[in-house]
Amino acid sequence: MKSDFRGKTVLVTGASRGIGREIACCFAAAGARVIVHFKSNEKEAGKTIALLGEGEHFTYQADLAEPYLLAHHADKLYEAVGKIDILVNNAGIFVKHDILDLAAGTFRERVLETLMTNLAGPALLSVFVARKMAEQGGGSIINISSRGAFRGEPEAPAYGASKAGLNAFGQSMAKALARQKVFVYTVAPGFVETEMAEADLAGSEGDMIRNQSPFGRVASTKDVANAVLLLAADGNEFMTGCILDVNGASYLRT
Repeated sequence: MKSDFRGKTVLVTGASRGIGREIACCFAAAGARVIVHFKSNEKEAGKTIALLGEGEHFTYQADLAEPYLLAHHADKLYEAVGKIDILVNNAGIFVKHDILDLAAGTFRERVLETLMTNLAGPALLSVFVARKMAEQGGGSIINISSRGAFRGEPEAPAYGASKAGLNAFGQSMAKALARQKVFVYTVAPGFVETEMAEADLAGSEGDMIRNQSPFGRVASTKDVANAVLLLAADGNEFMTGCILDVNGASYLRT
């Protein structure tokens, strides 16, 4: 399998921090040209670019919750970079929305925001990029999902639904695009040590969360990035459609 990504262009969404930043750094270290997507935090995206080291790297601003603008933004991006060989759909949000307590209007807003950001945006971006990949002879799309797609998210049901939808969409894409040599994979982490999880890990339930895994810890961003690069490497074409769990045996599927 190829872990040398020289000559490859990689778009990582949500790469201004956390998992996305680590994925971007790992691809750059393996020789790739990296496009760092961000929604609004240009300063943090610039920090990611600085961490990538030498090479012709780019930033790309777009709000994935505004899918009607995605085609326009993506067209502009292709004008700048020419091609995308690997797309990593990492950007996402986790917004709690209590089923019993929240006002109906607030609940609806949080559900729609979650579904648009975590599912509709990545789905439409994937279709746009996949068409370009098919024209150029192939490519890879890797979706970052969650174990919450399988075990449920009672405090954020739309989050679990969005990730389950992303799993199903990715598998449908894998079947539809294999003959065009566009391969689609999914990585499903559990808790990851990021800013998003910082409050939970530092709180009263932190030890309980860590002890869900026999390792006694949650995933690092590097654990997730390693899985992404593994799937993106040449030689894994027959794994298209797979969902790879990266949760330290904290949640096992059969």
